[in-house]
Amino acid sequence: MRRSETVDELHGVRIADPYRWLEDADSDETAAFVAAQNAFAEPVLAALPARDAFRERVTALLGAPTRGCPFERGGRIFAWRNDGQNQDVLVVADAVDDLEDGRVLLDANALSADGTVSVTAASVSPDGQLLAYGTADGGSDWRTLKVRDVVTGIDLADEIPWTKWNSPVWMPDGRSFTYWRYDAPGGNGLTDEMGPGRLMVHVVGQAAEADETIWERPEEPRMFARHWPRDDRWFVLSTDTGSSSGNDLAVAAHGAYDLRQLVEGHEHEWNAIGIRGNTLFVVTDADAARYRLVAFDLDPGMHGSHRMREVVPEHETDVLLGASLTEGGLVLEYSHDASHRLQLAATDGTLGDAVPIGDGVSLTGLSARATSATVFVTTSSFVDRGTRHVVETDGPRLVSHRTLPTPGPAAPAATTSRIRATSTDGAEVPAFVVRPAGDDGSAPRPTLIWAYGGFNIPMNPGFRAVLAAWVDAGGVLVVPNLRGGGEFGSDWHKQGTKARKQQVFDDLYAIAEQLIATGVTTPAQLALHGRSNGGLLAGAALTQRPELWAAVLPGVGVLDMLRFHRFTIGWAWTSDYGDPDDAAEFPALAAYSPLHAIRDGVAYPPTLVTTGDHDDRVVPAHSFKFAAELQRAQATSGSEAPILLSIDTRAGHGMGKPKDAAALEFADQLAFAAHHAGLAVDAVA
Repeated sequence: MRRSETVDELHGVRIADPYRWLEDADSDETAAFVAAQNAFAEPVLAALPARDAFRERVTALLGAPTRGCPFERGGRIFAWRNDGQNQDVLVVADAVDDLEDGRVLLDANALSADGTVSVTAASVSPDGQLLAYGTADGGSDWRTLKVRDVVTGIDLADEIPWTKWNSPVWMPDGRSFTYWRYDAPGGNGLTDEMGPGRLMVHVVGQAAEADETIWERPEEPRMFARHWPRDDRWFVLSTDTGSSSGNDLAVAAHGAYDLRQLVEGHEHEWNAIGIRGNTLFVVTDADAARYRLVAFDLDPGMHGSHRMREVVPEHETDVLLGASLTEGGLVLEYSHDASHRLQLAATDGTLGDAVPIGDGVSLTGLSARATSATVFVTTSSFVDRGTRHVVETDGPRLVSHRTLPTPGPAAPAATTSRIRATSTDGAEVPAFVVRPAGDDGSAPRPTLIWAYGGFNIPMNPGFRAVLAAWVDAGGVLVVPNLRGGGEFGSDWHKQGTKARKQQVFDDLYAIAEQLIATGVTTPAQLALHGRSNGGLLAGAALTQRPELWAAVLPGVGVLDMLRFHRFTIGWAWTSDYGDPDDAAEFPALAAYSPLHAIRDGVAYPPTLVTTGDHDDRVVPAHSFKFAAELQRAQATSGSEAPILLSIDTRAGHGMGKPKDAAALEFADQLAFAAHHAGLAVDAVA
């Protein structure tokens, strides 16, 4: 394979980049590389003994019925559902108990012949009359917004291209909405760095070209803005500069847009959750690493300032994830040791009843309205694909709670426990351990670690078909709560960012070493899998501690830490990773960058790198360059352990992927891990 002489000098350091040519996604040479890698990988993957069995297992799990969290608009009840189709469908009914027979309002499966066009945003107007929705092609983050009449089910003429990130937020008239838009790309829209965007308002029936810009900062191209929460009197604007940075809040009366700042500096998170009268409720980590709920009086006093008061103080152990207004109070969402719980409260912060959603679960959806006493909730666990809850409240008091039945087979039988390991800095790092039914832990077993560790994103006990299939086949699943994640508040997150990113990797090694020391597994039985930032984690673990793993599976990973910021939205990740162009932040990035940590003569474990050719979030060049360099280096070690690169065509970062394509990808990953970790898999009965 061709290696160029490309060398950059960064802060006085010469950095070779021999596969820079793979960054050109449109070149014939890159296309030939993709075809050759797939042609090399496919026979190896096809010969894996457990591939067909895992494909059956994953297909069954993906095909089992799922039901999304109901929500009410204008007296109608809406919900996403799936009965085995490639894509979900949106249904509407007059009551929550009628959803099983609800009318199909939007069927994403009808948008393309191959199932690769998906719905990635949807918002119903407050009166329940109109649906604004966004479609994405081939897994791209780019959306085209359209509008559908809820009563007739017919699309109107509205069509807005080149939108990203924000879902439409309806304005008080119910006939216009805000959205985030970019200019049409002048080059390759799947790889080129993005310029400034702008917050627009679209009037239904009006041509997109006539839409009004209501906020933009062309001189600050790395800033986002979002209008939220929706309110009939007040317009609230949130601005931020990165994927996990703090944000500012500003407010104006609707129609005037004479914005007045509530908070500024982008130092803390200020997550506005709702307005009652002239009071804006906000969850923040300002002076509260585990977050607290505060309220702003939006009518300024005589000095023009907005008064802030504390409503719910920081909890002594649990993290306040969010809150919602109900007709007479609040519903608070907490994380307790990385599992979720719900508690009712009065609007003055007085705590009320707990909501019995179960133990060891994640909240996957919550819909509450300031004008309703009914709260809809969905939860899941590592093996439960979803439970729907209907909660009736009277302010802080729980009136009733029930669950709605979900058709389909029972979840795989398993038990979940917690372990804790001591990391290099003395901190205690926990992990979930999920064992298949009948495993008493008396002997080491093939084990899969699924991990992330970044962007303040928590790893809670949620359902993923790829993980449930591993447990169902007899493997042990371990999900650590590493630094960089959001399980234990903003301090836990910040301890795994920028110059401290190595701590995330050290946390992972502490968990792996404890699993081995306590006899849960052995290095010959331990596989590691991660996606996106988790793909970075897997790539770093592969290059730093190759002896720990029986197999490593980096998926759609950020693997070139010296050029990640030069593609699409990569610059937004500097809030977590640091900026390679900053001389002070460059050394830490260069020290762990997986692409640059590969060394000749090292025997790396069996590795399966996966990506999608339409991934315009973490561009596939990361995986291309990493796999090419790893294959070359592996050849110098004399090791015969395979290094495979599998590229899914017409696929992006993972959103909206057809179930049949997802089942094949997951089967490849699981079969590869099983083969090298020694998990014998029987065919599905």
